[in-house]
Amino acid sequence: MAADYIGFANLPNQVHRKSVKRGFEFTLMVVGESGLGKSTLINSLFLTDLYSDRDIPPVSERLKKTVDIESSTVEIEERGVKLKLTVVDTPGFGDSLDNSECYKPILDYVNNQFNTYLKDESGLNRRNIVDNRIHCCFYFISPTG
Repeated sequence: MAADYIGFANLPNQVHRKSVKRGFEFTLMVVGESGLGKSTLINSLFLTDLYSDRDIPPVSERLKKTVDIESSTVEIEERGVKLKLTVVDTPGFGDSLDNSECYKPILDYVNNQFNTYLKDESGLNRRNIVDNRIHCCFYFISPTG
């Protein structure tokens, strides 16, 4: 037999090349009270200015505000590897006097993203599925309790 080589040993290299060519998607959620350094940490971690065009509202407006969910996306390339980074921010979380229900919009958002992905994954056309699931969540705890 001339060829004792099937070719599956090269499969990891083929998958790696295909993944690098296509790029990666990563969705990160940051949750915590205002002023804890969420934006600063994200900008430092990924060496980018993700929130350059965001206005910081005055304190009076922040106190009235309920929990919002905002997402920002940036594409980063490092040594030919592309990363589509989506940061989901939750301004207003923990900023009111009664925070007993402030987690619910965040929980609903995470569950909706998973349900949407499951529905798309269960469909017939699965080629261009957008993955908006939360892959990682950074929860910031106030140092004063």
